[in-house]
Amino acid sequence: MAAESKTIAIALNNDLINNLDISPASTVIEQMLQEGVESHEQQLRFDINYDLEAGDPRELSEIPEVRLWFVRLDAKYPWLPFLLDWKAGEFARYAAMLVPHQFSSQEGIQYNPEALEIFLMHKIFILGDWLKQQDIPSLSRLKSMAQMLGYELDDAFFGIF
Repeated sequence: MAAESKTIAIALNNDLINNLDISPASTVIEQMLQEGVESHEQQLRFDINYDLEAGDPRELSEIPEVRLWFVRLDAKYPWLPFLLDWKAGEFARYAAMLVPHQFSSQEGIQYNPEALEIFLMHKIFILGDWLKQQDIPSLSRLKSMAQMLGYELDDAFFGIF
């Protein structure tokens, strides 16, 4: 319950997204870095208010403009999953913005398996290095992130790098 009260929401709208304006996110993230990033682990979420034409059935992660905004954000903060509110589904939604997928009414989101594996390994390497730079223990965090995407990584894997 305490973690919920600490959740920080970044509001996004059509103008910000269409102009690739990540400044609202940058302002919040830079403040978190100044305050000590470890104290803000899994506190960030995005409130996306992107207006679609009436009858447009697409999910937010199917809209190219929204996806491109998240690609831009990820390029600046590739370690951002550390800050996302995983319990609220923010990491899964973030992955959907960056990994090709399809929706199935029976099975939900279906990622392209190879793209998901590449995304996960990329994030494991980036976050592993970044967490070490921050002096934050990484093994359990990285294994949990992999599990959220359906992967079990052996401890020995992390000894390689």
